[in-house]
Formats: sequence, structure tokens, C-alpha cells
Amino acid sequence: LRWRVSDRPQPSVYNIAAHGGFADALAQGLIDRFAKDAFGLARGLILLPNNRAQRALQEAFVRLSEDGLLLPQMAVIGDLDLDEAIGVALDSGDLALDISPAVDPMDRVLTLAQLIQNEVGLRKDSILAKDALRLAREFARTLDQLNVEEISLSDLQKTEPESLDLSSHWQDSYRFFLIIADKWRLKLQQWGRVDQAVRRNALFDHIAGTWQKAPPDHFVVAAGITTSAPAVARLLETIAFMPSGLVVLPDLDLIMPDGEWDLLGPFQPNPDTGHALRAQETHPQYHMKLLLDRMSIARGEILRWPRTGESGAAAQRSRALSNAFAIPKLTVRWQNLENNERSLAGVQTVEARNSAEEAQIIALLAREALEDPGQRVAIVTPDRSLATRVSAHLKRWDIQVDDTAGQPLAKLPEGVFFLNLLTAVADGFPPAEFLALLKHPLVQRGEGRLAWLDKVRKLDLLLRGPRPAPGIAGIDALLKAENRRTKKLREAIAPWWTSTRTMFEPMESLFTAKLNWPHLLDHLRQLAETLTDGAIWSGPAGRELAELLTKLQVRAEMGPIRIAANELAGYFEILMSETSVRPAYGGHPRIALYGLLEARLQQSELVICCGLNEGSWPQAITPDPWLAPMIRRSLGLPAQERQIGLSAHDLVGAMGARKVVLSRARRDDSGPAIASRFLLRLKGMCGDNLKELREARAWMSAIDRPIAAVVPYVRPAPMPSADQRHIPISVTQVDRLIADPYAFYANKIMGFSSLDMIDADPSAAWRGTIIHDILEQWAKQDDYRPEALKLRAQAFLNDPNLHPLMRSLWAPRLLEGLTWVADRLATDRQSEREPLASEIYGKAEIAGVQLSGIADRIDRMPDGGLAIVDYKTGGAPTNKAVVEGYNLQLGLLAAIAEVGGFKDITGQAVGFEYWSLAKKGGTDNFGYVRSPTQGRGDNLVAADAMVDHAVARFNEAADHYILGSEPMTAKLHPEYAVYADYDQLMRLEEWYGRAPMETDCDE
Repeated sequence: LRWRVSDRPQPSVYNIAAHGGFADALAQGLIDRFAKDAFGLARGLILLPNNRAQRALQEAFVRLSEDGLLLPQMAVIGDLDLDEAIGVALDSGDLALDISPAVDPMDRVLTLAQLIQNEVGLRKDSILAKDALRLAREFARTLDQLNVEEISLSDLQKTEPESLDLSSHWQDSYRFFLIIADKWRLKLQQWGRVDQAVRRNALFDHIAGTWQKAPPDHFVVAAGITTSAPAVARLLETIAFMPSGLVVLPDLDLIMPDGEWDLLGPFQPNPDTGHALRAQETHPQYHMKLLLDRMSIARGEILRWPRTGESGAAAQRSRALSNAFAIPKLTVRWQNLENNERSLAGVQTVEARNSAEEAQIIALLAREALEDPGQRVAIVTPDRSLATRVSAHLKRWDIQVDDTAGQPLAKLPEGVFFLNLLTAVADGFPPAEFLALLKHPLVQRGEGRLAWLDKVRKLDLLLRGPRPAPGIAGIDALLKAENRRTKKLREAIAPWWTSTRTMFEPMESLFTAKLNWPHLLDHLRQLAETLTDGAIWSGPAGRELAELLTKLQVRAEMGPIRIAANELAGYFEILMSETSVRPAYGGHPRIALYGLLEARLQQSELVICCGLNEGSWPQAITPDPWLAPMIRRSLGLPAQERQIGLSAHDLVGAMGARKVVLSRARRDDSGPAIASRFLLRLKGMCGDNLKELREARAWMSAIDRPIAAVVPYVRPAPMPSADQRHIPISVTQVDRLIADPYAFYANKIMGFSSLDMIDADPSAAWRGTIIHDILEQWAKQDDYRPEALKLRAQAFLNDPNLHPLMRSLWAPRLLEGLTWVADRLATDRQSEREPLASEIYGKAEIAGVQLSGIADRIDRMPDGGLAIVDYKTGGAPTNKAVVEGYNLQLGLLAAIAEVGGFKDITGQAVGFEYWSLAKKGGTDNFGYVRSPTQGRGDNLVAADAMVDHAVARFNEAADHYILGSEPMTAKLHPEYAVYADYDQLMRLEEWYGRAPMETDCDE
């Protein structure tokens, strides 16, 4: 269809090349043409592609107006309220009176998700609500493409997938798409609404028809619009042939030879075979050619916009870019190009090692450019992570730059808080997520935050280790547990927790088999407000979150028909990830951070195009999950690869600036990265003509370089004072003092202790603590009765608070090991060996130092002597470690016993035993006894020399470190300093293996 309202042979279609500076060139040209009187511009109408382009043009008018002027009316063709914006120009009270209203986007996606989930359920399958929502979004995108290309459902139904030789899953997807599309059509009829794309097409045709019958008496300019949709093409064609109409295209390649232009496509099917050549949809000019074809306008009819000639270095760069992006089979001509035809003067490249380095380089380049007060800087990237890093680096110089592409709500503090809240209350208050919620910066932001954080940190310490039972009851159980190690913590937070739990307790009753959406959202909203004192709703992100919850609450009947509590966070994350939050205007006036869409039609003196890697620019192509590529091609839908051509066009447009920097990183957040095909093309054609910006890397290396020379870090050997050294010590710490004095210093003198991970798997130390607690209660309450120990173990395993991994994996080992202990002890008692005490604390002064320890068990032997027993859940220490003096626990406990350090126990130690509950080597049996005074070989200490050996070694250590002045050297004997709790504190990797060998030699 070709609509013309004039017999004028020449359409008014102009082009502003990339180097022309679209906004300023357009504004200057309109001022020259229409601002001959004060109201000349104000009577006109300008159609623009997006709001960012509208703002850029407004700023250009302001820059170019000397005495001020009245701006023309501007309308954005993508705006849903286009009829209101353009209605004044048409002199109609309501432009779209006869056009059905568009369906709300939220109504559409929720209803589609419900239709998909319901249809899958009818097939006796199931689908998660979040997956249904994701498929609904993809369905909506495909449906929009069909509507934009004016392909009806009946056209789609005519396609026979069997004739296209498709695999079975593509055929199933196609049939499923038709079912959902038909159900959606009926829904729209029921509501009396249409899809947004359908309404927009009708709106464009209505505007074009109105102007065809009665052209406006003022100028109408369609500027910067490159959408090749048929309805848009018809509107632009109408404007082009109106008496006062102008169409101004951006970055149309007028240099490309006609033969090459024709090779871009699209091509008509061969009448004999029915096959058509494949169009070059990845070419940056393909969508421009398609738009001109649909406007029935030849490229030769396009005029250059005034003051944008084809001379100068920038114009020469445009010719080089045209050559660089030639279709593949024509790139052979690169070999014969003259040097000036492959020159990209003013364009430089930067290659960083990683994304963090690239962000810092970009920030430095932007900061250097701002030294020129007349220079504007545009940073363009589709990589939101890189954009965030650049923005953070610029704050180093107090430069606030707005990321005009925005950030997903799910990544902003308000979104993170709400997702944490959902995870915490819906999953039974798991420790990591619950603590993340309580510590979130939005929680208790007022004067009471410090006191709040103090209690939360104490709760953090209490929750360390394996996960407690689910729900608030699990935390209650921890606070009531009889555990002397956590007594002070429990007493400190008990009153606070009593008041805090009342905020969360009502939430547990809301997660039933069928969620009550309005009721649930009400409680979530109230809880969020209570926790944050209303701060959650402030700012752009807070308002977006509040609006999202309001939309969901009034659309309860459109929500998912089946959703489990643990799906809520994932469901909301998808909703939030599609909600982009853009900052309010007010950043630095001469620097901007753009996404690809926002960068179109913008102009700056310096443009930095960053993130030029495959998968970023161009972005990775995501296949349509509904329609197979063959079906899309048969229907005439755009190939998914067309996005590559649009990305290339964006790059060419950005490279029209006076100075351009192209940057990439060899590694991104996911690993090694491949350079963008666009960058490789430019390097392949230009060769050495494409210069590298070497000083940028030098700046990056220098900015954080210390002024003084870096002194290698040597092995730490602190020298605490005599008062700091002279402290009590336990027998278990003596081994650490001898093998790793620094670790002893950090733990006992500095008071640093390692913490368990939150929600940790049951560790060996944790299992050992449980074993010791069971054996202690068995000894003190059951008097070592064998049958009672097994009952205690079973009661422990049946505790609902027990970690499920412990119950399923460790239960058999625990029962067998404890059964062995009971049987072995019963056998010993029959031979007149009697246990005297279990888990008994003792202390004595030895070598001038207060030495203490807890003996797991002390037995009275038949001959009247004492036996010191130490329980082990793993393997027992080797005899070699005892002989060499790095495991003195049994000997030192015996020394304390012999001097009466244990209450009511006297005698001489004659037995020293490790009772291990681990599997005995070479057998399937659990439990064995090992004594460092028994065995084969030379690595033995005689029983009567055990105490003297341990005391002598302890005397030596006490003289050196407790009473003396020896430095607390790190990892003095690394073969016995196996624990890594303080490796980071001692900066182990900076010196270990680099220091000169230390050898002992006798004079």
C-alpha cells in the first residue's frame, strides 16, 4: 500500500550521517528552515523514536538558541499515549475514539502465565509458576513480533510444521503456541481490548489516513525512526510525501555501492523453486533498507541534511566503516583498499585484562576528558555489570553519572530486601537468608540501628554451624538449648528475640496449600514497612516496588493457579528483573552512561564504546522457545540474528563522534572472553591504522601504585609483652603453641577465634562436640549403663532440630561407634577397671604456668593407677607426634591428675588411651583403642616416662613463649600446624615458600 497526498515527485526524506551529530544537526536545520518568526517552530510537530531522543533534541535546541525560542511539539511513537500527545496536532478531541484500548502489560503476562500453567496441567504435567511466567514473557514477545509484522493468527494456522521437516519438540511447541494464542484471542474479545502492537498499528494507520485526506498546515518531521514495521513505514511514507512533511533518517549509508545495497535483501522467492535467498539481516544497514523498501522509496531519492557534508576526517571514517561492515563475500576487497579508505582517524582501542580493569580504564578516560570544559563524554555499553563498575569508579572523583538504561529492580537494594524477605518467610527462616534480611541496610535505619545490629550479630553467632529446625520454632529451640558454650549469647538476645519474633510469627500461617494472594501481599507489605520504618517505599526503586505489589494485589485472579511457598522468591525475581529503574535526571551535566537503545541519536565529543565482546556487544542471541526458525522464516518474521545488525548499527552510530575509544576485556565475569565480531572486523580491515590507546593502561597501572617501594612481607613473628604472655593455658592449646606460636598468639593473646560457617554442613569438630555431650550425659546421668547410651543416641537422632544430613549419613556410624564404647566400657568394668569421672575439669600450676584441661574420662585401673582416656570421632594421633612432642594432651592431663588437679582424684597415671569411634583399619568394625605407649617400632614413649616427657616439653615451651621472650613465629612447624584458621591473618601466601630455609645446626 502506498499513500500519497501530493503529486510532488520527490519525497522529502533526508539523512544525517553518523558523523553529522544527529540532535544538533536536526535542531539547527529546523531552526534555519522554520524559525523565521517567533512561532514558526512552535506550530510544528516532531515524531521521535523514544523519550531519550526527545530529551536530546530539547537540549540541542537549548544549546543552539541564542535569545530563546518556543519549541515545537514533540511526540514519541512508542508511547502508549501517542493519541493524546499528537491529538492537538490533528485537531481532534480523541484521536483513537474508534480504536479498542490496549490491554495492560501486567494483565497480559499474568493471564498468559495462567493459561500456560493451566494448559500444561490438563496434560497431566506440571510447571513451576516462575517457569510459566518466563514462558509467558517469551510468548508475549513472539506475539508482539507477529502483530508488528501484521501476521494474523489465521496466517499462522496455515503453516504446516510437518512440511518444514521440524523435530517433534518444535512441532509440539508450535501446536501449544496455537492453543494459547487462540485462548488469548478469546480473552481479548471478552475484555474488549487488543494487544498494544495491534493498537499502535491501527493508530499509525489512523494518523496516516487523516493526514492523507487533510494534510496539516504546519510542518511534521519524523526524525530518527528506524523501525521497519509495515505500519511505521506507511506513516513515514505519508509524512515524506506531505507538502510540509519531512522524514530524517539516522546513519543511512549513502556511500555503499548500489550493487552491494541490493545484495542486502530481502529477496523474493524463486517462482520455480519457491526458495528465496537469505537476507543479510546481520548487516547494520539491512533494517534501513527494509524500511525504505516498505516506504517505496529508493535510496537514490534520499537527500543529505544541510550542514552535514561528506568531507573531513569524520566523513572519511564513515567511508571506512562502510567498508568494514561489508557483507562477508565482499570483504575480499579489503586487500585492495587505499590507505585512506581503511583509516579510522580519531578511533583508538583499549584491551584490558579483565572487566574490573576495563571499568577503571574507562573511568580514567572519562575523567581526563572532563578537563576540557567544552567536551561531553558518552559511555556506551550493553553490559549492565560493567556500567555499574564504571559508575562506582567515577565516584572516586565525586562524579555522579546516571546509567540511563537503568538497573533491574531485583538488583537494587529495595528489590534485594524484598526477595530476602520472601525467601526468609517462605522457606522457614533459613539462617543465611534470614540474617541477610535482618542486616539489610534498609532495616531499622533510624537511631536504633546500632542496637539492632548488635543483637542481630549475636544471633548470627548463635546460628553458626549446621542449620537448625525450620521455622521460628527452630530459633526458639536454639535459645532454649542446654549448652554452656552459648549461655551468654542466649541470655543477651532472648528479650530482643521475644519482641522480634512477633513481627514474623503471623507469616508462618499464610503459606498454606493455596496462597491467598491479597492477604499474603498485605502482610508482606506490612512486614516490609515495619522492618524498614517505611524506607522501603522511598526513592525510584521503592516506588516501582510499591507499584508492582499494587498491580499484583488487584490482579489476584490473574496470578498463577499453582505456586508453592518456596517458589515465591523466584517468581518475584522474574517480575522484578523485567522492571527497569532509571534514576532521576541530575547527574553530571557533561558525562552520560548509556545502554544501546538510550545511546541512539545522542552525541558527544568523546564516545567510549565498552564491553565489545561476543555475548555482550552483540548480545547473545536467545532462540524463540515457541516458534522454530524455519516457521519464523516461512512467516516472514525477523530472524533472531537481526539483533546483531541492530547492534552493529548502534556501534556505527556511536562511532560518528570526533573521538572514539573501543574497549574490551580479555576476561569477563564468567571467564575468558572472545572479542566482538565488530571489533575483529575493524582490526582486520584497518590493521596498523587502528591505533591502541597505550597511555590508558599506563594510567590504570599508576593510579593505585604506592608511592614507596613495596616491601616483601616476611614471616610474622610478633613479640607480645611479658604481661600479655603470662596467661593461663589449656592442655589442648599447648600443641598449637609449640607447632604454630602465631596461631596461639592470635587466639589466646589477641582473642581472635574462628567462626563456623552459617548453614554449614556438620563438621568433624561439630560432630565431636555432639559425641562428647552424649557421652557426658550418659556418664553423669546414666552411670555408664550400656543400654542407656544407645537410647540417648537414638533420642538425639530423633530430635527434629537435628540437621538432616547428620540424621541420614552419620546415624549408622554414630550408633555403631557409641555401641562399641558402651560394650568396651562394660568389658573393662568386668575386669575391675572403673571409670571415676567424665568431662571433668582440672587445673594445676606447672613450670610456673596455670595449666588446665578437661579429661574426657579418667579410670581407676585394677592396680590402683589412673588411666587417661580421650575420645576421638576420627583417627587417633600418631605415636610419632607424641614422641616428637607435638601431641602432649594425655601426658599433661596425667600430670594435672598426679598433683591433685582433678577434684577427688589421686594416684599415678599408668594408662594413656585414645578411644576412636572411627572405622578400624582393614575391618568393617567401628571403634578401637590406641595408646602412644604401646605398639611396634621405635616411636613409643614408655608409660612410666609419659608424664615426664610431656612436662619436660611443656617446660621448654613455657620458658620460651609464656615466661620468656621468644617471638611468636608463624607456622614454626608446618607439618604439625595443620589448621588454617589464621592463615589469612598471617598472610601465609605472601611469604610461605619464599623465605630462606631455616636450618638447625650444632656449633
